Amino acid sequence: MTPESMTSDESVPKPNYPISSVDNALRLLAMFKEVSVVRVSDAATALGVSVSTAHRLMAMLQFHGFVRQDPATRSYMPGGALLDIGLAVVRKLDIRQIAKPILADLAGALGETAHLAQLEGPMVRYLVSAEGVNALRVADRTGQLRDGWESAAGRAMLALLSPSELDRALEPVRDQIDRPALDAELQATRDRGYAVNFGSIDIGSFAAAVRDRHGKVQSAISVSGPAQRMAAHDRSMLVRHLLNAASRLEGQQLE
Repeated sequence: MTPESMTSDESVPKPNYPISSVDNALRLLAMFKEVSVVRVSDAATALGVSVSTAHRLMAMLQFHGFVRQDPATRSYMPGGALLDIGLAVVRKLDIRQIAKPILADLAGALGETAHLAQLEGPMVRYLVSAEGVNALRVADRTGQLRDGWESAAGRAMLALLSPSELDRALEPVRDQIDRPALDAELQATRDRGYAVNFGSIDIGSFAAAVRDRHGKVQSAISVSGPAQRMAAHDRSMLVRHLLNAASRLEGQQLE
């Protein structure tokens, strides 16, 4: 294995000011794409560094759980943290594919744009959308990051966190929010079974949380449109379609 074979993306130019230790650690991790076990001597040869340097790099990766050492052979293999990251990415890709037809059905039934979102701390990331058919509609938000506490999708998910999880999620923005008002809105969301948001930008949204197979909040499905039109919808019908979509997504993840 050569150093060139460990390059992750040749289309991306190398940084002008590379940090060699970070570069070597990432190249070490990339070795596991081709082999399941790496010896320190092999790592040293591949990286062009001393055995002691390779050992220190492995020790730091082991400390953070990215690799683990076989006590018998002293060789290294992928650790739990590395596997968790890979599985998390796969799960995120999987849920997008599963959600696409569900979002399309929801958008088709209501004529409004439907979104799938996940929490990132206090923020909400939109993963995939299906646009409504109306000329005046909310655009696809895929990839956008928004304030979770001010969105229906974010509130739907925040409402299902435990008190300690909610405190941790909101810690980075505790000086930006009216916590008593937010707590009251989250309780109303729990009572209703869905979140509502008619914000200051003339958009109305409804959202329902989606749980994973362990019963933990995993994502949310929301439907959004111009506030006046969303307010005119038959709410019971809209909520029925929304909750059905969330239920379908939960059910398909269990299959």
